[in-house]
Amino acid sequence: MVISAYKEQRFKPIHKRWIVERTFSWMENDRRLCRNYEPTFDSAEEMGKISEIKLLKKI
Repeated sequence: MVISAYKEQRFKPIHKRWIVERTFSWMENDRRLCRNYEPTFDSAEEMGKISEIKLLKKI
């Protein structure tokens, strides 16, 4: 009798990765972060920080 190794493998989510992926997906819902409309890197970075603040207000 041969037991397939495929049946023994199961999907095991990595908890910390799910937290990061969820956060990125929430931040992508912000229109200003979907595309880079900002003229400088500093202003783009600030928009990211503002998006994080809005995200924390939701929680």
